[in-house]
Amino acid sequence: MSNAKKSQVNILDIKGGCQLEGEVFVRGAKNTVPKNMVAALLTSDSCVIKNIAHIVDVDIMCDMIEALGSNVRFTRNHSLQISASSLAQMPLEQTWAFANKSRIPILTCGPLLARNGHAIVPALGGCQIGDRPIDFHIEVLKALGARIEIHDTHLEMFANRLRGAKIRLPYPSVGATEQVLLSSVLANGVTELSNAAIEPEIMDLIAVLQKMGAIISVDTHRVITIHGVDKLSGFNHKALPDRLEAASWACLAAATKGRIFVRGAEQMNMLTFLNAFRQAGGAFEITESGIEFWRADKTLKAMALETDVHPGFMTDWQQPFAVMLTQANGLSVIHETVYEGRFGYIEAFKSMGAQIQLYQRCLGQISCRFANRNALHSAVIAGPTTLRGAEIHIPDLRGGFSYIIAALVANGASRLHNIRLIHRGYENIIEKLRALKANIQEE
Repeated sequence: MSNAKKSQVNILDIKGGCQLEGEVFVRGAKNTVPKNMVAALLTSDSCVIKNIAHIVDVDIMCDMIEALGSNVRFTRNHSLQISASSLAQMPLEQTWAFANKSRIPILTCGPLLARNGHAIVPALGGCQIGDRPIDFHIEVLKALGARIEIHDTHLEMFANRLRGAKIRLPYPSVGATEQVLLSSVLANGVTELSNAAIEPEIMDLIAVLQKMGAIISVDTHRVITIHGVDKLSGFNHKALPDRLEAASWACLAAATKGRIFVRGAEQMNMLTFLNAFRQAGGAFEITESGIEFWRADKTLKAMALETDVHPGFMTDWQQPFAVMLTQANGLSVIHETVYEGRFGYIEAFKSMGAQIQLYQRCLGQISCRFANRNALHSAVIAGPTTLRGAEIHIPDLRGGFSYIIAALVANGASRLHNIRLIHRGYENIIEKLRALKANIQEE
């Protein structure tokens, strides 16, 4: 059993008002390791993934691999070994155990169809932060030749062998792009995917598939071409470090006037964040082993920020950055263009004294899907604001870490409920906070 299962607490008491200093370590990204684990199901050979973080999403995928009749085990030095020499469809009642836990299981359709011609997967889960249409996945699989039956709690699919196709996504969805990659590498013929996502996590998955024997090219203007092959082999791969977690610790350092060295953080996949962090008054030093973050001046600077698909500012960076901007001098604006429900965490911030106003209008330059959908997807933040402790129920993973930052900035004590959600993407969160001298108590 991993540390993620052992150490999950549900309530965290935090006393704020202190500067956090010290060092934390980030390992393989939550948004890439589970996808690499799915890729291992495409072959009967043994596969090894290194730099594994012990988080709940990895545990969920481990349980699902075992339920599919394959073997998975943690080895020394934070590595994971997967052997899918046999891949069996789990009974329908077992699929229900994975419903609403994670969005990863739907990505197993490609391996199951390629090796068994039949796939049953549960409904999508994950954080409730806005529209995450399963339609993208269904349309992709249909285009590749799958016959799909949609049920209330699950999807059932059939295909003798998937076939290559020309596919254009209506939006560069990360999940749909991963679905195309995992479903087309063993398909018959060539697949051309237009308007694809090109996030570093996508590139990491492509690197894994290439190691396995896939033929994939990434062309200009978001076009990915996949030449289907007859067989894939095992791989040995070091997972991409989690740039989302690294950014969260950076925001914590600046918001609390502290200084945190994030060992394992890498510059190249954080360029956009680092630019915005510096613009807001943050400072950093990049070394071969990680990045150190702190506040450059006494007061942070207000700024305008828009989220976007890569290489834009990540939507998952937005929430911890918003906490930091409550401590900035002036009016800051955030325009969320990826998920219309990302600002669900704002009400709790306001209960802590943050001065934030939400708007349906697009307060930014980027063309936005939510312009005429009555979604509160722009925020104006006035600062600096003295936050005060509060009792808060965590709604989602990234919002949850943002509440931790807010509680550590605030005057007085805060109580955070549903802390388990944070274990989905942050390894050893309690131990890391204590290493930074945070005044916390778990229940």
